[in-house]
Amino acid sequence: MDKLTYKNIHNRFKLNGYHITRDEIFYVAYCFIKEGEPFEQHVGNFLLDWFDDKSYIELKTSGTTGTPKVIKIEKQAMLESAIATGDFFGLKPGDKMLHCLPTNYVAGKMMFVRSLILGLEMEFVEPTADPLKNIDDQFDFCAMVPLQAKNSLKRLKKNQIKKLIIGGVKVHKALEQELVKLPMQIYETYGMTETITHIAAKKIGDDAFIVLPNVKVSIDDRHCLVIDAKNISKDKIVTNDIVNLISETQFSWEGRFDNVINSGGIKLIPEQIEDKLSTLIPRRYFVSGQADEILGEKVILFVEGEPMIIDDSVFDKLDKFEIPKQIVFIPKFHETITGKILRNESLEVIA
Repeated sequence: MDKLTYKNIHNRFKLNGYHITRDEIFYVAYCFIKEGEPFEQHVGNFLLDWFDDKSYIELKTSGTTGTPKVIKIEKQAMLESAIATGDFFGLKPGDKMLHCLPTNYVAGKMMFVRSLILGLEMEFVEPTADPLKNIDDQFDFCAMVPLQAKNSLKRLKKNQIKKLIIGGVKVHKALEQELVKLPMQIYETYGMTETITHIAAKKIGDDAFIVLPNVKVSIDDRHCLVIDAKNISKDKIVTNDIVNLISETQFSWEGRFDNVINSGGIKLIPEQIEDKLSTLIPRRYFVSGQADEILGEKVILFVEGEPMIIDDSVFDKLDKFEIPKQIVFIPKFHETITGKILRNESLEVIA
């Protein structure tokens, strides 16, 4: 049997209700580029890129922890990632998939790759903040960012989607509490552009991520996650994510190494402090360290929007070293396309 390659199109693949062959793909792509809306033009451009003579796709990293850069990802690696996702979530040919993510980013591109390779029947819609607003159909699989899931709660309660994966940004505790009530399978995913979206997932409400097939994990001397996924990357991927390693296939995420605050010799992980404050502050916020002559760094709480009164009782759940020494209000946070807060850029507003 010939090895499956990225040049294949599964005979069960459908795009918005129509079977499309490899030859027809080019006509469809040109139509999207010439006559489509901006989100359809991105689809057309990706389809042409996927079936050109190059063995790779150029992707731009999000810039969450540094300057955005363009990297080359092998198409065969993207295929392997799609197969791993299919195996992990039990996707099978003919399953209906809703695509509501921007196709100019890796998550949106991978939804197309999964559909092409696994033989899914894809319906793609404009990637808005409320993607289910005008949709009544039912789907077997869908991927969203947390904002989309939050805005779709009423429709998700009707079991419109059997399996939903949420990524791009950590799922906030308040949203998680709503999602666990829904009558469907919902997973939070872990990954990045360099890992071709997710390499691990966990059911909403669980603590530990479980890696996808053909992936193993370890930690370095910083307790940061190291990813060994040979089907995706020849080299191990060293991250700045501090994790609690449970086994070579399971881990729980704790925070970012580059965000750690050293206050009076005690290392504090901002994300853990933020998690304790979840549901207690009615706005977006984050915790960061600021230089201090006595402590080295002091904990500062940054809240989005106009100044408001925050009662001291909000901090009762925090250890004494975690309690913010100051609260600073920033009119509007900087963020990525998926809604992930860009801390450094947001702090520059008040610098």
